[in-house]
Amino acid sequence: MKPLGGTELQYAQLYKHVDNDLLDKVQITTSVPEKIPLSSTKVNILWEQNSYDQGNIAPWMKDPSNHSKYDWYVFNSHWSAEKFRMMFNLPPHKCAVIKNAIEHFPGRAVYQKGQKLKLIYTSTPWRGLSVLLGAMQLIKNPLIELDVYSSTQIYGDAFKDKNDDMYKPLYDQAKKLPNVNYIGYASNEDIMKKMSEYHIFAYPNIWEETSCMSAIEALGSGLHGIVTNYGALFETCSEWPTYVQYDTNYRNLSKCFAYAIEGITDQLHTKGMQNLLDAQVSFYDKFYSWKNRKHEWTNFLTGVVNEQ
Repeated sequence: MKPLGGTELQYAQLYKHVDNDLLDKVQITTSVPEKIPLSSTKVNILWEQNSYDQGNIAPWMKDPSNHSKYDWYVFNSHWSAEKFRMMFNLPPHKCAVIKNAIEHFPGRAVYQKGQKLKLIYTSTPWRGLSVLLGAMQLIKNPLIELDVYSSTQIYGDAFKDKNDDMYKPLYDQAKKLPNVNYIGYASNEDIMKKMSEYHIFAYPNIWEETSCMSAIEALGSGLHGIVTNYGALFETCSEWPTYVQYDTNYRNLSKCFAYAIEGITDQLHTKGMQNLLDAQVSFYDKFYSWKNRKHEWTNFLTGVVNEQ
């Protein structure tokens, strides 16, 4: 099976949960403008999952004459929508925000004091893995262990063949650290099956996320998040995780992240923290599940089709 990134997973879920007869009345392009021809008979929607500064997006957006080509622009966070509107002066009346969602949240692991504290990293290597490995080198607590699910394979064989070698030193570093297990690529389905084995979602993000499916999946599964306050992460993660101040000095960021990881070790087992994690799971089940998001999409699409 071909690996699926976050955008592809969201697109597949949309067509699984929303009435296909309704979807057939619109043409949805994901992220890259005009990567498929515009329709002359349907409502054209650009469902933007990528960042405003991407090379295959920004030049098109900078030309105001392009903006009328799509009837609607749908963004996966308010942060992203505002970035696009401010950078490219997109017309506000053509912009909507419908957040990402996942289909199933597995049960969560309940951490007991004295047991091994299991951390998970589930993003691409350039989004903060180097910072996290730096933090793991500073951690002395033998009960803290990190599993790394990271590879360029998620974007397919051609992308991996072209780009993966540049991250080999990072993968090798992960393999050599005694408190890190480098697993590499795993499908989203396999990661979700294992999510309930972990306690901490560790993500010292240095790449401006527009939403972050990894965070939604982990926090919705009851993991406590330790993340940077960068890009749309504060919106996606809300008040639930431990935030580490983003810093362009990655050595300092690693130190702060190590402090945050070690600091949570003595708190995670407490009743107050466990109650908070239960509330967190309920929050993500209510606001980030497809059982609810499908209604939001249905209402939006019905409206835009009827106004045509």
